Amino acid sequence: MQTEGIKQEAYKILNRLPDQATWDDLMYQIYVRQTLEAGIKDSDEGRTVDVKEVRKRFGLSK
Repeated sequence: MQTEGIKQEAYKILNRLPDQATWDDLMYQIYVRQTLEAGIKDSDEGRTVDVKEVRKRFGLSK
């Protein structure tokens, strides 16, 4: 996300929170947003691992 849009996005997050929200609620929503954006950026830039490879690495069944 471009930095000039962060303030507006923060307002959107605040407006979606209930009136009785805590600081932890706000921080969690910001964390989730930041994590999703980082994941999308990684995906867009090809920094992903196929689920089959992950299962193989960790010895997980299908």
